[in-house]
Amino acid sequence: MQRVIGIDFGTTNTVMSVLEPDGSTRTATFGPELLATFRSVLCFWSDEARGVRTLHSAAGPAAIEAYLDDPLDSRLIMSMKSYLAQRSFTQTTLFGRNVTLEQLVSIFLRAFLAASGVEVAGARIVVGRPVKFAGETADDDFGDERLRAGFSAAGMAGVDVAFEPEAAGYRFARGLERAATVLIGDFGGGTSDFSIVRFDGGRVTPIATTGVGIAGDAFDFRIIDQVISPLLGKGDTYRPGGALAGRSGGAALPVPPEYFTAFARWHRLSLMKAPKTMRSIAEVAATAAHPERLRGLLTLIEDEMGYQLYQVVSAAKAALSREESTRLVFEHKNIRIDSEISRKDFEAWIAADVARMSDAVEQALTLGGIAADRIDHVFLTGGTSFVPAVRAMFVERFGVEKVSAGGEFVSVAEGLALIGRDRLISAA
Repeated sequence: MQRVIGIDFGTTNTVMSVLEPDGSTRTATFGPELLATFRSVLCFWSDEARGVRTLHSAAGPAAIEAYLDDPLDSRLIMSMKSYLAQRSFTQTTLFGRNVTLEQLVSIFLRAFLAASGVEVAGARIVVGRPVKFAGETADDDFGDERLRAGFSAAGMAGVDVAFEPEAAGYRFARGLERAATVLIGDFGGGTSDFSIVRFDGGRVTPIATTGVGIAGDAFDFRIIDQVISPLLGKGDTYRPGGALAGRSGGAALPVPPEYFTAFARWHRLSLMKAPKTMRSIAEVAATAAHPERLRGLLTLIEDEMGYQLYQVVSAAKAALSREESTRLVFEHKNIRIDSEISRKDFEAWIAADVARMSDAVEQALTLGGIAADRIDHVFLTGGTSFVPAVRAMFVERFGVEKVSAGGEFVSVAEGLALIGRDRLISAA
């Protein structure tokens, strides 16, 4: 039997599982802590020697370290997967050099493979993809095409692709003692996917698959939008006409909301650091009712504080899965944010997102022609499955005794390897 490798290229983390010819399975580990996850981030910086400018890059933990060492003269690229299905995003400029999204994915994957120490030559590689890619205007076929292109550019041409929730279900099925119909919920950073699969001995029958382009990043967005953005000018007013018009020049208008749409998606913060955008914010700040707020926004953009802000927001979100309330504290230069957030408020902010997830679950049941009481098990995986409001949605519909979770970060990669094994057997 050929070696099979499953790669879960995620919005936040990337994981690799290796299925050896003898049937043993192992997850690649990284760093001295032997972590099973590798952060899906890149950092770029540039230097010049003898008139020649060279572009450097690092990936994963090394990228974060490089960025924190010099945030002003480096560029942190996050959530690459979220852009795969967006036709509007084709390339970005890094220190004067145009780099396509496929090239970014390729650079990341090459570094990921090197860090894993796993030899992929001669192996069958199965890659996961969401049912619905992230983004309101996502083109799923286009996203699939660019995902494959990124792997091909990294030296992994001809990879197999499988839906991520079905892969998670494969891992779960290993613990089943009898035939069962299972609903799998796979919650990533950018997408939430649902599959209904029938497991009967060695037979695996997909019944229905749906998804929605919202997940953990959307919940982060709600916290930033509700707690942080108002302290940086969201909802404020200004008087158009520029600084020369003074505060009395023209009727007051709301500060452009698009500043905060981009800002609250923390991985887009560095994209705002363009001269045109910065000038626009500075001009609005000059006649704003509270200019210091927008100047704080400018400071965060100029100082490339997206990662640090994300860490604080992510920690608050995780705390709200354990506690009824938490404090979000963020400080940088003259900016100080210290806000108490209750779980009740957080759940109100994410209610529309959870409702969309619920609609996707209902759609899967409808497509499969299956009533909720015919689902034998519900298996949830991914970090967002820890959010109480998300888990409650499944408990209320299917019953607490049917809902389980596990392998929140490795289940998809392990399942992808198992899918690859079964495809090999079927092709033999």
